Amino acid sequence: MKKRLLLLIFVVFQYTQAQQKLDLNYYLPQNITYNQDIPKPIDVIGHEVGQWHVSHDKLQFYMQTLAKASNRISIENRGETYEGRPILLLTVTSPKNLKNIENIRQEHLSNTNNTNGKTEDKPIVVYQGFSIHGNEPSGANAGLAYAYYLAAAQGPEIEKLLDNMVILMDPAFNPDGIQRFAHWANSNKSKNLNPDGNDREYHETWPNGRTNHYWFDMNRDWLPVQLPESKARINTFHKWLPNILTDHHEMGTNSTFFFQPGEPTRVHPLTPTLNQELTAEIGTYHAKAFDKIGSLYYSEENYDDYYYGKGSTFPDVNGSIGILFEQGSSRGHVQESENGILTFPFTIRNQFTAALSTIEAANNMRSKILGYQQQFYKNAKAEAAKSKTKAIVFGDSKDAAKTWHLADILQRHKIKFNELKSDVNLNGKKYKKGASYVVPMNQKNYQLINAMFEKRTTFTDSLFYDISAWTFPLAFNLDYTETTNLTNLGEEINDLQPLQGAITGESSYAYLFEWNEYYSPKALNTILEAGLRAKVGKSPFSVEGKEYDYGTIMVPVQNQKYNKQQLHLFLQNVAKENNLTITAVGTGLTKGIDLGSNEFDPLKKQQVALLVGSGVTYADAGEIWHLFDQRYNMKITKLDTDYFSRVDLSRYTTLIVPSIYASALDKSSVTKIKEWVKDGGTLIAYRNAAYWLNSNELMKIDFKKDSSLVAKNIPFDKRRDFRGAQVTGGAIFEAKLDRSHPINFGYKNDKLPLFRNTNIYINPDKNSYNNPIQYTNNPLLSGYISEENLGILKNSVPFKTQGYGKGRVILFTDNTNFRAFWFGTNKLLMNAIYFSKMM
Repeated sequence: MKKRLLLLIFVVFQYTQAQQKLDLNYYLPQNITYNQDIPKPIDVIGHEVGQWHVSHDKLQFYMQTLAKASNRISIENRGETYEGRPILLLTVTSPKNLKNIENIRQEHLSNTNNTNGKTEDKPIVVYQGFSIHGNEPSGANAGLAYAYYLAAAQGPEIEKLLDNMVILMDPAFNPDGIQRFAHWANSNKSKNLNPDGNDREYHETWPNGRTNHYWFDMNRDWLPVQLPESKARINTFHKWLPNILTDHHEMGTNSTFFFQPGEPTRVHPLTPTLNQELTAEIGTYHAKAFDKIGSLYYSEENYDDYYYGKGSTFPDVNGSIGILFEQGSSRGHVQESENGILTFPFTIRNQFTAALSTIEAANNMRSKILGYQQQFYKNAKAEAAKSKTKAIVFGDSKDAAKTWHLADILQRHKIKFNELKSDVNLNGKKYKKGASYVVPMNQKNYQLINAMFEKRTTFTDSLFYDISAWTFPLAFNLDYTETTNLTNLGEEINDLQPLQGAITGESSYAYLFEWNEYYSPKALNTILEAGLRAKVGKSPFSVEGKEYDYGTIMVPVQNQKYNKQQLHLFLQNVAKENNLTITAVGTGLTKGIDLGSNEFDPLKKQQVALLVGSGVTYADAGEIWHLFDQRYNMKITKLDTDYFSRVDLSRYTTLIVPSIYASALDKSSVTKIKEWVKDGGTLIAYRNAAYWLNSNELMKIDFKKDSSLVAKNIPFDKRRDFRGAQVTGGAIFEAKLDRSHPINFGYKNDKLPLFRNTNIYINPDKNSYNNPIQYTNNPLLSGYISEENLGILKNSVPFKTQGYGKGRVILFTDNTNFRAFWFGTNKLLMNAIYFSKMM
């Protein structure tokens, strides 16, 4: 023990001294000269690369300074993060190319359209992005040294390389997360560097620096494109169509360095075989570079190329080659690992090395990779021409906004789509012009369309690094039909315009709007926040020639705080801002429930709280926060588990508990929640919180389980695969709806696609009316689930509600707000908030 302690003290001393002696030469190739007029990172940020974790503001300042000093670099700001940080892009090439950069870009895109054009003498385009997860910082810090190298390195080799290449360098995929983590690591750094993994430096507080402002994992948003950082980089991607895109990450401290290709059996079928072969050939350059510096590495394990929403996989369905790098993380400045003492500078050097080997491979394989991209689009065109499906029609006759948001994603991905020529019925589904669009299949991005719209239920492997299904029309709960002709094709939409709501007429009696539209909850919140009265209809009715469905909102004119003219003007703005049609009616006499009926229940302004903090799944909490704050403009109070026991809950009408660990709340906090619910509060819980509800007797749950699963003839080295095959990592399932139940108000169909990534199953209630949402007997729509779990899922229920004193407890086993693009089930949460008293 004494010898080990002495050794540790010596190691700490050694690496403290190494930090003090650290300079840029540790990273840079030493067989070339560097332009002395180019400022080094230390000249601008005040410390050597790797001595401290660079904050985003310093990273930004250095990149801007470098661009001013170098005739090889231009810099642009493509937007702002939620926290107002710039989303930068460096374009790096030879001075000659930089002066002609727009022509080069146009020619590059032209060669992806002209499948017979010559590519041999054209520059290859490489997009290199760093640290999309903020607490995986070696990438962004390596970017300091790498950008300096690109600007300052001299000699015929680098000059020829830059003549042959355009490098798009994204120095910080996640500016907000990088800033958050740098603050943590630097704040907890000791002068005497301590590699003890128990030190606070290596244990971030909740929610940690991985995510963006709203706690999203941004490396899952390349396909949905819902976040500002994603919108900027997707715009750059389609603007350039790079040939290679690299994504620099980190993994566990005891790991070495990973580069793709990943698991050979876990590649999406739409990805060409040649893509993986070229990825492997590029990998030989990484291997050679790491052999040279003596760093351990591996490939073809752990990671896959299946979900197209990741940075390393999204390029693969767009004619490019996506490459993931994963470096074992020091998570601070120096940490013990199975491979010895792991220093922050060492992790930076590995990332820097991979960046250099990437452009070496790109330069040497230039003609081959340019030819591959050209052939990709040629093949896509041929497949589109042969396809029996000529177009996809999608829409929702009662929800133009939700439909518009899917069209907006298509537009961001440069997928062509058209207006619907006229209202039409296809396969029993009604499509309305203005609330539907048509996607012709015979277009350049044919494979990307397939990736977004396909449903897949058979797989060569049963293990997935991420979700196995993301079918967009199902995620949006839209009707969609594949057609064998183009008869419904209207004019092409080149510039999708925002929707416009309107109010029809002026009333002295009442105004009505249906709950079907996506932004109806936002409109209702605006009305109630203004202190106006509103009611909800619990049954369908028709008045003045128009039919209204379950959940229609009525705003009476009399006994309001505004007079008739003021109310009309106010609702006119509400309609416009929320893409709604609000209808003025002159009578309360209807076919069905009259407007003065007790079947119209009064609605109250909601004060919603959200449990966050240690023990809560931050991604689930962040999705809810984002939904309220960005989509519905609703205030939501985030209550941290650290101080929850001291909070007065009486001011809140609703408390949302995302997926949590059982230990997240102490006994006194649970007692507090029980008393609050008994007094009339609404408790809404998600996913793993089901076990918490049950164990704390807030809800009695009859879990549905299968105890028959036993490993038979499974060898020891396959035990993880056996267990992994039972994981439902993310698939889509069909549920049937009782549309008369308040939880389903606003849904026009009696079936609903649900996203599920848990193995929580609940038996239905013996009374059918208590099962308003229930999985069908054949529920799998898209994605992977084991046969055993599919059998348990059939006819189970993903929703349960029970009264508790004067209040109500509501449970969703599934995530209704997944990754901000599951528009189709967002309304379930809103219904739980506004209509819980009617349940």
